[in-house]
Amino acid sequence: MKKKLQTRFPATRIKKIMQTDEDVGKIAMAVPLLVSKALELFLQDLCNHTYDVTLSRGAKTLNSVHLKQCVHAFNVFDFLRDIVSKVPDLGGSEGEDRPATKRRKLVDESISNDKDMKTTDMVTSQTDFAKHSGGGRGRGQGGGRMGNDQSLKFEDDSPEGSKSPSPENWSLSHEAATWKKAASHKGNHRNTELKVRDFDLNVELDENGEFATSPERELEGRPGWPLFGINDMKIDSDQREVVILAGGFSSNLQPLVSKEVPKALLPVANRPVLFYVMDLLESSNLKDLIVVVEGEDAALKVGGWISSACVDRLHVEVAAVAENVGTAGALRAIAHHLTAKDILIVSGDIVSDVSPGAVAATHRRHDASVTAMLCAEPVSGPSESGVAGGKDKTKKPACYDIIGLDSSKQFLLHIATAAEIKKDTRVKKSVLCAAGKMEIRSDLMDSHIYAFKRSVLQKVLDQKPTFRSLKQDVLPYLVRTQLRSEVFPDEKTVEDNGKNNMQNNEVVLSQILSNASLPSFHQVYESGLNSRKTHKCCVYIADESKYCVRLNSIQAFMDVNRDVIGDANHLSGYTFSSHHNIVHPSAELGSKTTVGPHCMLGEGSQVGDKCSVKRSVIGRHCRIGSNVKVVNSVVMDHATIGDGCSIQGSVICSNAQLQERVALRDCQVEAGYVVYAGGEHKGETFARK
Repeated sequence: MKKKLQTRFPATRIKKIMQTDEDVGKIAMAVPLLVSKALELFLQDLCNHTYDVTLSRGAKTLNSVHLKQCVHAFNVFDFLRDIVSKVPDLGGSEGEDRPATKRRKLVDESISNDKDMKTTDMVTSQTDFAKHSGGGRGRGQGGGRMGNDQSLKFEDDSPEGSKSPSPENWSLSHEAATWKKAASHKGNHRNTELKVRDFDLNVELDENGEFATSPERELEGRPGWPLFGINDMKIDSDQREVVILAGGFSSNLQPLVSKEVPKALLPVANRPVLFYVMDLLESSNLKDLIVVVEGEDAALKVGGWISSACVDRLHVEVAAVAENVGTAGALRAIAHHLTAKDILIVSGDIVSDVSPGAVAATHRRHDASVTAMLCAEPVSGPSESGVAGGKDKTKKPACYDIIGLDSSKQFLLHIATAAEIKKDTRVKKSVLCAAGKMEIRSDLMDSHIYAFKRSVLQKVLDQKPTFRSLKQDVLPYLVRTQLRSEVFPDEKTVEDNGKNNMQNNEVVLSQILSNASLPSFHQVYESGLNSRKTHKCCVYIADESKYCVRLNSIQAFMDVNRDVIGDANHLSGYTFSSHHNIVHPSAELGSKTTVGPHCMLGEGSQVGDKCSVKRSVIGRHCRIGSNVKVVNSVVMDHATIGDGCSIQGSVICSNAQLQERVALRDCQVEAGYVVYAGGEHKGETFARK
């Protein structure tokens, strides 16, 4: 099977078929050999994937059962499903296949650090995570354009300087990260040193440029077919190092977060948001995870939840770093524990069904220094009252990131965060000239899922100690300097003619423009004309049908809770009733009480008579009196709501109490807070001072 099939499709036959349509025929007349080659490669790819299935099942011969499994495993073969379903199961059955034994790489039991570096105690926690999957709908927007009041300005290259302030009191040393053990759970697990497996996203190719077939490999997309099954790609956990940045007690989400509930444990459909992140990673076979939490107390809370909620399938290590250090500071604190060639970094507040395997595949295909995942800007839905969760939040105008892409939409040429944009957007001339043209987008969101080359990331963190944020500092810096890379200072390109590189910028740009049609403008720029290597900044743009939202504001918290029990209910893992809602069997409903579609009522909660619940999430063990209306709201665990209350577009945190006849509209109530009887409130935040 390793030998290529000698399949040929006569050009004359293709012409005859394709010329039945005049427009298509014109193309077929010009490129019959290209079409023939495409069909040949398609069949070759189908055979190779079927053979991979044969090897993975431990069978010695390929049969129709393996072909059917291959067709059903990859979306690109969907059109063949009806055909292969009619093929009889010849040549063996599933029972005759022997499962192939998966070999795991052995790693050292400990990692040695420098003598002058303080050894950090770490304890690992073997954990399991309940996995739920399913297909469903997402949402997205079409291509966006810049507003009329914005314009582009071009600036010449200049030595890169740090634009961030330089406080001396927050910089972290290697010893700033402390690692905590999650609480003990079932099973006999030994306490060991941190095990960080090395991995390489650059898959080895054989001499023909194809993947070498191996029994140990999982089914995955192939570089020859960039979009082939990429969203369903599985990643071998033995070759991946994943960091989840779970944050701490975020100020953007107060009063929802508290000392008892850090950001990572905020409930989405009565499950912590961290559940959805870990479930997403497990679906891509990423089971060795490092969860970085800001603050000792928050780390203990997160570690405790991981131990109590997960059993025996995931290997999770929780690291505590100092508070308010930012995403770059958190990575700087644990950098000495990262040893793999490439690091996958995932935000701990994302709810998505986009496979991280797609980002990893794009990263290794381009041999990029950084690959960022972009997705469509989410559509924020207003509450029934017409406003979005607070008077101070609704008056802010919509402001999105400005992202510049090359014509192939594979390389990131420019990025400006919403906080930096005023009226003008400045773009580097050298990058624009090198790429030939740039597409400016304002409808895409940085999802905070990145694949970094570890050496590049550590070099930037070391050289720029004032960088605090991956999105606002590290990523823009790499994008700005990609044609004069400062992260590879010792790697010089050598000219074939042996002459010194003395060409000025005009000569360089003219050479680039004359070769602008090449696949990667980086290859032109560093092909003997430049004295420094470039580094590639790539993007993976998620399909608009996919769901991807970050829980980084109160409005986003409301939106995600509404979506996960609504249009994106495939992410919840719950089984919905015939009324399109979820009511726990132990919940009690009073007489003439209605729970509408897209609602959730948690375990042990009680609702009195003549109540109405619409498009809302009610937590566990809540007590709701009679004649209560709850609309477009989230009520967390153990909350108490008195008789005659009306709640619209609001968040009631755990153990909060609303006395009789309280009316709340677009309000947030802190955990444990008491709202006294008879008040009417709009757009207020109830929290202890």
